[in-house]
Amino acid sequence: MIHITEDIHTTDAFTKHLGMFAYPKGSNLIDRTRPVSQWIKQRTELSTWPYARSIERSPATETRLRTQNGAIVEGLNFGSQDYLGLASHPSIHDAALRALRDYGPHSAASPMLQGNTRLSKSLEREIAELLNMDHVLLFPTGWAAGFGTITGLVRANDNIVIDQLAHACLMQGARAATEKHFFFRHNDISSLAARLRSIRAKDSENAILVVSEGLFSMDSDFPDIAAMQSVCHEFDAVLMIDVAHDLGAMGPGGTGQLGLQKFLGKVDLVMGSFSKTFSSNGGFLATHDLSVKQFVSIYGGSHTYSNALSPIQAGVVMEAMRIVRSEEGDRLRQMSLGNINHLREQFARIGAECLGSPSNIVPVSVGDETLAKWTSCFLERDGLLANLVEFPAVARGKARFRFQVMASHTENQIEQAAEIFARSRESARRKTQTVLATSA
Repeated sequence: MIHITEDIHTTDAFTKHLGMFAYPKGSNLIDRTRPVSQWIKQRTELSTWPYARSIERSPATETRLRTQNGAIVEGLNFGSQDYLGLASHPSIHDAALRALRDYGPHSAASPMLQGNTRLSKSLEREIAELLNMDHVLLFPTGWAAGFGTITGLVRANDNIVIDQLAHACLMQGARAATEKHFFFRHNDISSLAARLRSIRAKDSENAILVVSEGLFSMDSDFPDIAAMQSVCHEFDAVLMIDVAHDLGAMGPGGTGQLGLQKFLGKVDLVMGSFSKTFSSNGGFLATHDLSVKQFVSIYGGSHTYSNALSPIQAGVVMEAMRIVRSEEGDRLRQMSLGNINHLREQFARIGAECLGSPSNIVPVSVGDETLAKWTSCFLERDGLLANLVEFPAVARGKARFRFQVMASHTENQIEQAAEIFARSRESARRKTQTVLATSA
C-alpha cells in the first residue's frame, strides 16, 4: 500500500537532483556519500523515489513489486524490457533447464580460459548470421560489451566522436579510453561530419571511433545509419552501432534498424545486449575482422577478466534467437507493433505527448521534475508500473516516463494504463499546485 504524505512542504526532495551529489567534496570517501543517502531517504518517505524496486513475481504484463520503503505494489507492468514477452515462454524455461542439467549453473572461468561452452560458441555463430557479420565476441553483460569494446580498441592518442545522447556504458567507455572524446549533436550527420573534419585537420595519424545507437531509449528515435557510415569512411573513422534496444524486437526477421534500413553487414562494428528481447543478461561485439575479435578479447578487460556467460544464459539466448528468427517471432513483432501503436493512440487521446517513433519504448513527456515525481507516486498507488526518467538522465525540464511495451500486453491493459496515467498526472498537478501555494 502506497502512503501519500499529507506533509506537503517543499523539501530538498524537490529542489535538488542527483547531479548535485555527483562530485562531493571532503577528505573522507565514506562520509561524503551521506548527503545523497539523506536525500534519497527524503524522497522515499514522500513515496517519490521509484527506483531500486524489487519484483516478487515474473516480469509479466501484471506483476508485484516492493518499493524502497517496503510498500507492496501490484498492477500493470510497463516497466520491464521483455519486449516480445519471451521471459515467460515455455521453451525458454525448458532451454534453461536443459542447460542447467547438461552444464551446471556456472561457467566457472573466463572466456579466455575455459569459460566457453558449446552453447556459447553456437550462439556466436547465430548472432553473426542474424547480423550478416563474420565474427562475434560475447560479454557477460551489455554494459560490459559497450565499455569493453571501446576501452579494448581505443588508446590514449586516439579520438572518439560520440552521439551526445549515447548510453552511459558508451560514454564511460569513451571517457576511460581517451581524453580526446568529442560529442556530436544527436542524430545530426552534419554535426558528425564537422567534428570529423576538425579532428582530421589536426590529426591524420591516430584512429577515430564514432559511436551511436540503432534505437535511442530515452527518445525512441534512430539515426540514418548509411549516411553515418559513409561520413565515417570519408574521414577514415570506424563506426560502432549499439543495437541493444532494437535487435530482435524490430525489423525483418528481428534484424532491428539495420534490417529496416537495409544495411545489414555494412557497419564496421555492431554491439548489443541480450537483456531486452533475448531474456537474459549478456552482450556481444560483431565484426567482419577476426583480428578485431581477437584484439578485444585480449585487451577488453570486461571480457578477459570476467567469467563467461553462464551455460543457462547462453542456452536461453540461443532459444530466444530461434524464436526471434521464426514465424512465431514475426507474429510476436506484429503483436508488439499493434500494442505500441495502440498505446501511443491512447496517450494522444488523453492529451499526453509521446516522443519519437513507434518502438517498444514509448516515452511520455511530463516536463517539470516536481510534477513527474508526484506522478510517479500516484502511478504506484493506482497500480501502474512505469519508469520515471529525470535529470541528469535527460535534460532539465524534460522529465518523462518510459513505458516499455510487450507483445503480451492486452488492449484492455493498454487502455487501463492510459486512464491510470491521466488520473495520476491530474492528481500530481493538484498536489504540485498545493505545494507551491503553501510555499508562497
